[in-house]
Amino acid sequence: MSQQPHDTVFQEWHDNQALAEQMIPMIGSLYRHNNVVTTLYGRSLFNRSVIRILKDHRFVRKVEGTELSVEDTFPLVKAMGELNLGPAHVDVGKLGVAYKKQGGGDAVAFLRKELAEIVDGHDIDTGTGEPKDVVLYGFGRIGRILARVLVEKAGGGNLLRLRAIVVRGRGDIAKDLEKRASLLRRDSVHGPFEGTISIDVEARTLTANGNVIRVIYADSPAEIDYTDYGIDNAVVVDNTGIWRDADGLGQHLACKGVAKALLTAPGKGDVKNIVYGINHLDINTDDRIISAASCTTNAIVPALKALNDEYGIDHGHVETVHSYTNDQNLIDNYHKGDRRGRSAPLNMVLTETGAAKAVAKALPELGGKLTGNAIRVPTPNVSMAILNLTLERETDVASLNDYLRRMSIDSEYQKQIDYVDSPEVVSTDFVGNRHAGIVDAQATIANGKHAVLYVWYDNEFGYSCQVIRILQHISNVAFRKLPRAQG
Repeated sequence: MSQQPHDTVFQEWHDNQALAEQMIPMIGSLYRHNNVVTTLYGRSLFNRSVIRILKDHRFVRKVEGTELSVEDTFPLVKAMGELNLGPAHVDVGKLGVAYKKQGGGDAVAFLRKELAEIVDGHDIDTGTGEPKDVVLYGFGRIGRILARVLVEKAGGGNLLRLRAIVVRGRGDIAKDLEKRASLLRRDSVHGPFEGTISIDVEARTLTANGNVIRVIYADSPAEIDYTDYGIDNAVVVDNTGIWRDADGLGQHLACKGVAKALLTAPGKGDVKNIVYGINHLDINTDDRIISAASCTTNAIVPALKALNDEYGIDHGHVETVHSYTNDQNLIDNYHKGDRRGRSAPLNMVLTETGAAKAVAKALPELGGKLTGNAIRVPTPNVSMAILNLTLERETDVASLNDYLRRMSIDSEYQKQIDYVDSPEVVSTDFVGNRHAGIVDAQATIANGKHAVLYVWYDNEFGYSCQVIRILQHISNVAFRKLPRAQG
Protein backbone atom coordinates (compact mmCIF):
# COMPACT_ATOMS: atom_id res chain seq x y z
CA MET A 1 0.00 0.00 0.00
CA SER A 2 1.46 3.35 -1.03
CA GLN A 3 1.78 6.06 1.58
CA GLN A 4 0.26 9.46 1.15
CA PRO A 5 2.83 12.08 0.20
CA HIS A 6 4.23 14.05 3.13
CA ASP A 7 2.77 17.31 1.88
CA THR A 8 -0.75 15.84 1.71
CA VAL A 9 -0.62 14.45 5.25
CA PHE A 10 0.75 17.71 6.62
CA GLN A 11 -1.91 19.73 4.80
CA GLU A 12 -4.65 17.54 6.33
CA TRP A 13 -3.19 18.18 9.79
CA HIS A 14 -2.97 21.90 9.07
CA ASP A 15 -6.59 22.00 7.88
CA ASN A 16 -7.80 20.11 10.95
CA GLN A 17 -5.95 22.56 13.19
CA ALA A 18 -7.68 25.44 11.45
CA LEU A 19 -11.10 23.87 11.95
CA ALA A 20 -10.38 23.18 15.63
CA GLU A 21 -9.35 26.82 16.07
CA GLN A 22 -12.69 27.90 14.60
CA MET A 23 -14.56 25.48 16.88
CA ILE A 24 -13.15 26.89 20.11
CA PRO A 25 -15.15 30.16 20.20
CA MET A 26 -18.30 28.28 19.08
CA ILE A 27 -17.88 25.82 21.95
CA GLY A 28 -17.35 28.73 24.36
CA SER A 29 -20.45 30.54 23.12
CA LEU A 30 -22.61 27.42 23.53
CA TYR A 31 -21.32 27.06 27.08
CA ARG A 32 -21.78 30.68 28.16
CA HIS A 33 -24.95 31.62 26.28
CA ASN A 34 -26.87 28.35 26.07
CA ASN A 35 -25.54 26.38 29.07
CA VAL A 36 -24.61 23.63 26.63
CA VAL A 37 -21.56 21.61 27.67
CA THR A 38 -20.04 19.92 24.64
CA THR A 39 -18.11 16.70 25.08
CA LEU A 40 -16.45 14.11 22.87
CA TYR A 41 -17.09 10.64 24.23
CA GLY A 42 -17.27 12.04 27.73
CA ARG A 43 -14.24 14.33 27.36
CA SER A 44 -15.11 17.99 27.73
CA LEU A 45 -14.37 20.23 24.73
CA PHE A 46 -14.88 23.49 26.62
CA ASN A 47 -11.76 25.50 27.43
CA ARG A 48 -9.49 23.01 25.66
CA SER A 49 -6.54 23.66 23.37
CA VAL A 50 -6.47 22.94 19.66
CA ILE A 51 -4.11 20.00 20.17
CA ARG A 52 -6.28 18.57 22.96
CA ILE A 53 -9.35 18.72 20.71
CA LEU A 54 -7.49 16.91 17.93
CA LYS A 55 -6.22 14.26 20.34
CA ASP A 56 -9.71 13.67 21.71
CA HIS A 57 -10.96 13.10 18.17
CA ARG A 58 -8.20 10.55 17.69
CA PHE A 59 -9.34 8.83 20.90
CA VAL A 60 -12.63 7.88 19.24
CA ARG A 61 -10.85 5.36 17.03
CA LYS A 62 -9.76 3.46 20.13
CA VAL A 63 -13.25 3.09 21.58
CA GLU A 64 -15.42 2.93 18.47
CA GLY A 65 -13.03 1.44 15.91
CA THR A 66 -13.84 4.25 13.49
CA GLU A 67 -11.99 7.44 12.59
CA LEU A 68 -13.53 10.76 13.58
CA SER A 69 -12.02 14.10 12.61
CA VAL A 70 -12.93 17.72 13.18
CA GLU A 71 -14.16 17.70 9.60
CA ASP A 72 -16.97 15.44 10.85
CA THR A 73 -17.82 17.41 14.00
CA PHE A 74 -17.26 21.00 12.85
CA PRO A 75 -20.54 21.21 10.87
CA LEU A 76 -22.42 19.95 13.93
CA VAL A 77 -20.86 22.43 16.34
CA LYS A 78 -21.56 25.24 13.90
CA ALA A 79 -25.17 24.11 13.45
CA MET A 80 -25.70 23.86 17.21
CA GLY A 81 -25.09 27.59 17.44
CA GLU A 82 -28.02 28.18 15.09
CA LEU A 83 -30.63 26.15 16.97
CA ASN A 84 -31.31 28.14 20.18
CA LEU A 85 -30.51 25.09 22.30
CA GLY A 86 -31.53 24.68 25.91
CA PRO A 87 -29.17 23.51 28.70
CA ALA A 88 -27.68 20.05 28.22
CA HIS A 89 -24.53 17.99 28.02
CA VAL A 90 -24.16 17.14 24.34
CA ASP A 91 -21.70 14.50 23.17
CA VAL A 92 -20.54 15.86 19.82
CA GLY A 93 -18.41 12.76 19.30
CA LYS A 94 -21.35 10.38 19.35
CA LEU A 95 -23.35 12.72 17.14
CA GLY A 96 -20.37 12.94 14.79
CA VAL A 97 -20.11 9.17 14.41
CA ALA A 98 -23.84 8.89 13.68
CA TYR A 99 -23.71 11.85 11.28
CA LYS A 100 -20.76 10.31 9.45
CA LYS A 101 -22.45 6.90 9.19
CA GLN A 102 -25.49 8.46 7.52
CA GLY A 103 -23.20 10.11 4.99
CA GLY A 104 -23.33 13.68 6.30
CA GLY A 105 -25.92 15.94 4.76
CA ASP A 106 -27.94 18.74 6.33
CA ALA A 107 -26.38 19.21 9.77
CA VAL A 108 -29.21 21.40 11.07
CA ALA A 109 -31.87 18.87 10.07
CA PHE A 110 -29.81 16.06 11.63
CA LEU A 111 -29.53 17.93 14.93
CA ARG A 112 -33.18 18.93 14.99
CA LYS A 113 -33.94 15.24 15.14
CA GLU A 114 -31.14 14.13 17.50
CA LEU A 115 -31.47 17.08 19.90
CA ALA A 116 -35.24 17.57 19.63
CA GLU A 117 -35.55 17.73 23.44
CA ILE A 118 -33.59 20.98 23.67
CA VAL A 119 -34.05 22.66 20.27
CA ASP A 120 -35.61 26.11 20.81
CA GLY A 121 -35.35 25.45 24.54
CA HIS A 122 -33.01 28.26 25.54
CA ASP A 123 -35.75 30.46 26.95
CA ILE A 124 -37.59 27.65 28.74
CA ASP A 125 -37.33 27.38 32.55
CA THR A 126 -35.36 24.17 33.08
CA GLY A 127 -35.91 24.04 36.84
CA THR A 128 -32.24 23.38 37.56
CA GLY A 129 -32.35 25.26 40.86
CA GLU A 130 -30.77 28.39 42.28
CA PRO A 131 -27.05 29.21 42.56
CA LYS A 132 -25.48 27.36 45.48
CA ASP A 133 -22.74 28.78 47.70
CA VAL A 134 -19.85 26.40 48.31
CA VAL A 135 -17.25 26.64 51.09
CA LEU A 136 -14.08 24.55 51.16
CA TYR A 137 -13.14 23.74 54.75
CA GLY A 138 -9.44 22.98 54.37
CA PHE A 139 -7.23 23.77 51.40
CA GLY A 140 -4.92 20.79 50.94
CA ARG A 141 -4.52 18.48 47.95
CA ILE A 142 -8.22 17.78 47.42
CA GLY A 143 -9.33 21.26 48.45
CA ARG A 144 -7.15 22.97 45.85
CA ILE A 145 -8.22 20.61 43.06
CA LEU A 146 -11.86 21.18 43.99
CA ALA A 147 -11.17 24.92 43.78
CA ARG A 148 -9.66 24.51 40.31
CA VAL A 149 -12.61 22.51 39.02
CA LEU A 150 -15.21 24.82 40.59
CA VAL A 151 -13.54 27.87 39.06
CA GLU A 152 -13.29 26.13 35.70
CA LYS A 153 -17.00 25.23 35.79
CA ALA A 154 -18.22 28.62 37.01
CA GLY A 155 -20.88 29.87 34.63
CA GLY A 156 -22.54 27.78 31.97
CA GLY A 157 -25.45 27.03 34.27
CA ASN A 158 -23.30 25.13 36.73
CA LEU A 159 -24.84 27.09 39.66
CA LEU A 160 -22.01 26.21 42.07
CA ARG A 161 -20.22 29.28 43.40
CA LEU A 162 -17.02 28.90 45.37
CA ARG A 163 -17.44 31.63 47.96
CA ALA A 164 -14.84 30.87 50.59
CA ILE A 165 -12.09 28.64 51.89
CA VAL A 166 -11.43 28.07 55.58
CA VAL A 167 -7.88 27.60 56.88
CA ARG A 168 -6.12 27.88 60.18
CA GLY A 169 -4.63 31.26 61.14
CA ARG A 170 -0.98 31.71 60.19
CA GLY A 171 -0.03 35.08 61.70
CA ASP A 172 1.17 37.15 58.73
CA ILE A 173 -1.99 37.34 56.62
CA ALA A 174 -0.31 38.89 53.57
CA LYS A 175 2.32 36.17 53.45
CA ASP A 176 -0.24 33.45 54.11
CA LEU A 177 -2.50 34.64 51.29
CA GLU A 178 0.42 34.74 48.90
CA LYS A 179 1.38 31.18 49.79
CA ARG A 180 -2.22 29.97 49.39
CA ALA A 181 -2.42 31.65 45.99
CA SER A 182 0.92 30.20 44.96
CA LEU A 183 -0.16 26.67 45.88
CA LEU A 184 -3.31 27.11 43.82
CA ARG A 185 -1.36 28.67 40.95
CA ARG A 186 1.36 25.99 40.70
CA ASP A 187 1.12 22.27 41.27
CA SER A 188 3.95 19.77 40.89
CA VAL A 189 1.56 17.02 39.80
CA HIS A 190 -1.27 18.75 37.97
CA GLY A 191 0.65 21.64 36.45
CA PRO A 192 -0.15 25.35 36.40
CA PHE A 193 -3.59 26.82 37.06
CA GLU A 194 -5.40 27.64 33.82
CA GLY A 195 -6.00 31.35 34.33
CA THR A 196 -5.12 34.23 36.59
CA ILE A 197 -5.06 34.54 40.38
CA SER A 198 -4.74 37.75 42.37
CA ILE A 199 -4.91 38.53 46.08
CA ASP A 200 -6.42 41.38 48.10
CA VAL A 201 -4.82 41.45 51.54
CA GLU A 202 -7.21 44.00 52.99
CA ALA A 203 -10.30 42.11 51.86
CA ARG A 204 -8.62 38.73 52.54
CA THR A 205 -9.65 37.35 49.17
CA LEU A 206 -8.23 35.37 46.28
CA THR A 207 -9.67 36.15 42.85
CA ALA A 208 -9.35 33.27 40.39
CA ASN A 209 -10.59 33.90 36.84
CA GLY A 210 -12.99 36.52 38.16
CA ASN A 211 -14.25 34.38 41.04
CA VAL A 212 -13.81 36.24 44.33
CA ILE A 213 -13.03 33.72 47.09
CA ARG A 214 -12.97 34.83 50.71
CA VAL A 215 -10.24 33.30 52.89
CA ILE A 216 -11.63 32.74 56.39
CA TYR A 217 -9.16 32.07 59.18
CA ALA A 218 -10.53 29.85 61.96
CA ASP A 219 -9.36 27.02 64.19
CA SER A 220 -12.80 25.40 64.44
CA PRO A 221 -16.23 25.64 62.78
CA ALA A 222 -17.66 27.18 65.95
CA GLU A 223 -15.76 30.41 65.25
CA ILE A 224 -17.52 31.09 61.93
CA ASP A 225 -20.72 32.88 61.02
CA TYR A 226 -20.85 32.58 57.24
CA THR A 227 -23.64 35.12 56.92
CA ASP A 228 -21.12 37.77 58.00
CA TYR A 229 -19.52 37.18 54.58
CA GLY A 230 -22.75 37.19 52.61
CA ILE A 231 -22.76 33.39 52.41
CA ASP A 232 -26.04 31.58 53.03
CA ASN A 233 -27.57 28.14 52.51
CA ALA A 234 -24.08 26.90 51.71
CA VAL A 235 -22.60 23.45 51.30
CA VAL A 236 -19.41 23.11 53.35
CA VAL A 237 -17.02 20.61 51.79
CA ASP A 238 -14.83 19.29 54.60
CA ASN A 239 -11.62 17.98 53.09
CA THR A 240 -9.61 17.91 56.32
CA GLY A 241 -10.69 14.40 57.33
CA ILE A 242 -10.58 15.45 60.99
CA TRP A 243 -14.25 14.60 61.59
CA ARG A 244 -15.94 11.65 59.91
CA ASP A 245 -19.10 11.03 61.92
CA ALA A 246 -22.34 12.92 62.27
CA ASP A 247 -21.39 14.48 65.60
CA GLY A 248 -18.11 15.90 64.33
CA LEU A 249 -19.42 17.07 60.97
CA GLY A 250 -22.49 18.45 62.69
CA GLN A 251 -20.28 21.31 63.88
CA HIS A 252 -20.53 22.75 60.38
CA LEU A 253 -24.33 22.63 60.45
CA ALA A 254 -24.33 24.64 63.67
CA CYS A 255 -22.76 27.55 61.80
CA LYS A 256 -25.07 30.25 60.48
CA GLY A 257 -25.33 30.12 56.70
CA VAL A 258 -24.69 26.39 56.31
CA ALA A 259 -27.26 24.01 54.83
CA LYS A 260 -25.24 20.84 54.27
CA ALA A 261 -21.84 19.30 54.90
CA LEU A 262 -20.02 17.05 52.42
CA LEU A 263 -17.06 14.99 53.60
CA THR A 264 -14.25 14.04 51.18
CA ALA A 265 -13.34 10.88 53.08
CA PRO A 266 -15.19 7.73 54.14
CA GLY A 267 -17.95 8.55 56.60
CA LYS A 268 -18.49 6.65 59.81
CA GLY A 269 -21.63 5.58 61.62
CA ASP A 270 -24.87 6.56 59.93
CA VAL A 271 -23.26 8.98 57.47
CA LYS A 272 -24.21 7.95 53.93
CA ASN A 273 -21.21 7.06 51.76
CA ILE A 274 -22.04 8.12 48.21
CA VAL A 275 -20.34 7.05 44.99
CA TYR A 276 -21.79 9.30 42.35
CA GLY A 277 -23.29 7.36 39.46
CA ILE A 278 -24.04 4.37 41.69
CA ASN A 279 -26.05 5.35 44.75
CA HIS A 280 -26.38 9.15 44.56
CA LEU A 281 -30.14 8.76 44.25
CA ASP A 282 -30.08 7.52 47.86
CA ILE A 283 -29.50 11.12 48.94
CA ASN A 284 -32.72 12.53 50.38
CA THR A 285 -33.60 16.18 50.69
CA ASP A 286 -33.31 15.90 54.47
CA ASP A 287 -29.78 14.41 54.34
CA ARG A 288 -27.63 17.24 55.63
CA ILE A 289 -24.38 15.31 56.13
CA ILE A 290 -23.00 13.21 53.27
CA SER A 291 -19.72 11.44 52.56
CA ALA A 292 -18.17 11.15 49.10
CA ALA A 293 -16.47 7.91 50.29
CA SER A 294 -12.82 7.38 49.36
CA CYS A 295 -10.93 7.69 46.09
CA THR A 296 -10.47 3.91 45.97
CA THR A 297 -14.11 3.17 46.68
CA ASN A 298 -15.09 5.55 43.89
CA ALA A 299 -12.64 3.87 41.54
CA ILE A 300 -13.77 0.29 42.08
CA VAL A 301 -17.50 0.49 42.78
CA PRO A 302 -18.62 1.46 39.25
CA ALA A 303 -16.65 -1.41 37.66
CA LEU A 304 -17.87 -3.83 40.34
CA LYS A 305 -21.45 -2.69 39.79
CA ALA A 306 -21.16 -3.22 36.04
CA LEU A 307 -19.60 -6.67 36.49
CA ASN A 308 -22.12 -7.76 39.09
CA ASP A 309 -25.02 -6.66 36.90
CA GLU A 310 -23.75 -8.66 33.92
CA TYR A 311 -21.93 -11.65 35.39
CA GLY A 312 -22.65 -11.74 39.12
CA ILE A 313 -19.81 -11.63 41.67
CA ASP A 314 -19.50 -14.57 44.04
CA HIS A 315 -16.48 -13.28 45.96
CA GLY A 316 -13.17 -11.53 45.41
CA HIS A 317 -10.16 -9.60 46.68
CA VAL A 318 -9.23 -5.97 46.03
CA GLU A 319 -5.54 -5.05 46.11
CA THR A 320 -4.81 -1.33 45.90
CA VAL A 321 -1.48 -0.05 44.64
CA HIS A 322 -1.76 3.50 45.96
CA SER A 323 0.45 6.55 45.62
CA TYR A 324 1.77 7.90 48.89
CA THR A 325 -0.10 10.70 50.62
CA ASN A 326 0.57 13.47 53.13
CA ASP A 327 -0.45 11.07 55.88
CA GLN A 328 2.89 9.27 55.47
CA ASN A 329 6.35 10.40 56.50
CA LEU A 330 8.99 11.63 54.07
CA ILE A 331 11.67 9.94 56.16
CA ASP A 332 11.40 7.34 58.91
CA ASN A 333 9.69 8.78 61.96
CA TYR A 334 7.00 7.98 64.49
CA HIS A 335 3.52 7.35 63.05
CA LYS A 336 0.49 6.02 64.90
CA GLY A 337 -0.33 3.72 61.98
CA ASP A 338 1.49 0.45 61.34
CA ARG A 339 4.32 0.77 58.76
CA ARG A 340 3.26 4.27 57.69
CA GLY A 341 6.08 5.78 59.71
CA ARG A 342 8.62 4.46 57.19
CA SER A 343 9.84 6.76 54.42
CA ALA A 344 7.14 7.07 51.74
CA PRO A 345 9.46 8.01 48.83
CA LEU A 346 11.81 5.09 49.56
CA ASN A 347 9.52 2.18 50.31
CA MET A 348 6.57 0.14 49.19
CA VAL A 349 4.44 0.10 52.33
CA LEU A 350 1.93 -2.66 52.96
CA THR A 351 -1.07 -1.23 54.78
CA GLU A 352 -4.76 -1.73 55.21
CA THR A 353 -7.64 -0.23 53.25
CA GLY A 354 -11.27 -0.05 54.16
CA ALA A 355 -12.31 0.21 50.52
CA ALA A 356 -13.41 -3.43 50.19
CA LYS A 357 -15.73 -3.16 53.19
CA ALA A 358 -16.85 0.30 52.09
CA VAL A 359 -18.11 -1.16 48.81
CA ALA A 360 -21.08 -2.63 50.70
CA LYS A 361 -22.22 0.87 51.71
CA ALA A 362 -22.70 1.76 48.06
CA LEU A 363 -23.49 -1.77 46.82
CA PRO A 364 -25.21 -3.71 49.61
CA GLU A 365 -25.48 -6.77 47.34
CA LEU A 366 -21.69 -7.19 47.60
CA GLY A 367 -21.63 -7.06 51.40
CA GLY A 368 -19.21 -9.62 52.85
CA LYS A 369 -18.03 -10.77 49.43
CA LEU A 370 -14.78 -8.80 49.19
CA THR A 371 -11.51 -8.57 51.10
CA GLY A 372 -8.85 -5.93 50.58
CA ASN A 373 -5.34 -4.68 51.25
CA ALA A 374 -3.23 -1.78 50.02
CA ILE A 375 0.37 -1.15 49.06
CA ARG A 376 1.56 2.46 49.22
CA VAL A 377 4.20 3.06 46.54
CA PRO A 378 6.74 5.87 45.86
CA THR A 379 4.71 7.82 43.30
CA PRO A 380 2.96 11.14 44.07
CA ASN A 381 -0.34 10.49 42.27
CA VAL A 382 -2.40 7.95 40.28
CA SER A 383 -3.16 4.60 41.81
CA MET A 384 -4.39 1.20 40.70
CA ALA A 385 -6.92 -1.29 42.03
CA ILE A 386 -6.57 -4.96 41.12
CA LEU A 387 -9.92 -6.74 41.29
CA ASN A 388 -9.42 -10.51 41.63
CA LEU A 389 -12.92 -11.92 41.26
CA THR A 390 -14.83 -15.17 41.09
CA LEU A 391 -17.88 -14.60 38.91
CA GLU A 392 -21.17 -16.46 38.85
CA ARG A 393 -21.13 -16.77 35.07
CA GLU A 394 -18.28 -17.67 32.74
CA THR A 395 -16.64 -15.22 30.38
CA ASP A 396 -13.43 -14.63 28.43
CA VAL A 397 -11.07 -11.71 27.93
CA ALA A 398 -12.59 -10.49 24.66
CA SER A 399 -16.17 -10.61 25.93
CA LEU A 400 -15.35 -9.02 29.27
CA ASN A 401 -13.36 -6.19 27.68
CA ASP A 402 -15.99 -5.53 25.05
CA TYR A 403 -18.66 -5.26 27.74
CA LEU A 404 -16.58 -2.82 29.80
CA ARG A 405 -15.74 -0.79 26.70
CA ARG A 406 -19.44 -0.43 25.95
CA MET A 407 -20.11 0.55 29.57
CA SER A 408 -17.48 3.29 29.25
CA ILE A 409 -18.97 4.90 26.14
CA ASP A 410 -22.69 4.25 26.17
CA SER A 411 -24.08 3.65 29.65
CA GLU A 412 -25.13 5.51 32.75
CA TYR A 413 -21.61 4.90 34.10
CA GLN A 414 -19.90 6.83 31.31
CA LYS A 415 -18.51 9.49 33.65
CA GLN A 416 -17.31 6.88 36.15
CA ILE A 417 -15.78 4.15 33.95
CA ASP A 418 -13.08 4.95 31.40
CA TYR A 419 -11.38 2.40 29.17
CA VAL A 420 -7.90 2.18 27.69
CA ASP A 421 -6.51 -0.46 25.34
CA SER A 422 -2.81 0.25 24.93
CA PRO A 423 0.20 -1.90 25.86
CA GLU A 424 2.29 1.18 26.67
CA VAL A 425 0.30 3.20 29.22
CA VAL A 426 1.75 3.89 32.68
CA SER A 427 0.51 5.75 35.73
CA THR A 428 1.47 9.29 34.67
CA ASP A 429 -0.69 8.93 31.56
CA PHE A 430 -3.75 9.19 33.80
CA VAL A 431 -2.87 12.36 35.70
CA GLY A 432 -5.89 14.64 35.36
CA ASN A 433 -8.27 11.91 34.18
CA ARG A 434 -11.76 12.91 35.31
CA HIS A 435 -13.26 9.43 35.52
CA ALA A 436 -13.55 7.54 38.80
CA GLY A 437 -11.56 4.64 37.33
CA ILE A 438 -9.97 3.53 34.05
CA VAL A 439 -10.11 -0.12 32.96
CA ASP A 440 -6.79 -1.31 31.49
CA ALA A 441 -7.98 -3.73 28.82
CA GLN A 442 -4.51 -5.03 28.01
CA ALA A 443 -4.13 -6.33 31.57
CA THR A 444 -7.52 -8.07 31.84
CA ILE A 445 -7.43 -11.75 32.74
CA ALA A 446 -10.51 -13.94 32.31
CA ASN A 447 -10.83 -17.69 32.31
CA GLY A 448 -14.19 -19.25 32.98
CA LYS A 449 -15.54 -17.78 36.19
CA HIS A 450 -12.20 -16.28 37.25
CA ALA A 451 -11.45 -12.69 36.26
CA VAL A 452 -8.78 -10.15 37.19
CA LEU A 453 -9.40 -6.50 36.35
CA TYR A 454 -6.85 -3.69 36.58
CA VAL A 455 -8.35 -0.27 37.22
CA TRP A 456 -6.24 2.91 37.20
CA TYR A 457 -7.45 6.06 38.93
CA ASP A 458 -6.22 9.57 39.58
CA ASN A 459 -6.74 9.45 43.31
CA GLU A 460 -6.72 13.26 43.46
CA PHE A 461 -8.32 14.65 40.30
CA GLY A 462 -10.67 11.83 39.35
CA TYR A 463 -11.94 11.65 42.91
CA SER A 464 -12.40 15.43 43.09
CA CYS A 465 -14.56 15.28 39.96
CA GLN A 466 -16.77 12.72 41.67
CA VAL A 467 -17.12 15.12 44.62
CA ILE A 468 -18.13 17.90 42.24
CA ARG A 469 -20.79 15.62 40.73
CA ILE A 470 -22.29 15.09 44.18
CA LEU A 471 -22.26 18.85 44.74
CA GLN A 472 -24.09 19.35 41.46
CA HIS A 473 -26.63 16.69 42.35
CA ILE A 474 -27.53 18.10 45.76
CA SER A 475 -27.72 21.56 44.16
CA ASN A 476 -30.24 20.33 41.55
CA VAL A 477 -27.80 20.74 38.68
CA ALA A 478 -29.10 17.96 36.46
CA PHE A 479 -28.72 18.61 32.74
CA ARG A 480 -30.01 16.30 30.03
CA LYS A 481 -27.31 14.13 28.49
CA LEU A 482 -27.67 13.82 24.73
CA PRO A 483 -27.74 11.80 22.60
CA ARG A 484 -29.45 9.28 24.84
CA ALA A 485 -27.55 6.10 25.72
CA GLN A 486 -28.36 3.19 23.47
CA GLY A 487 -27.24 0.40 25.84
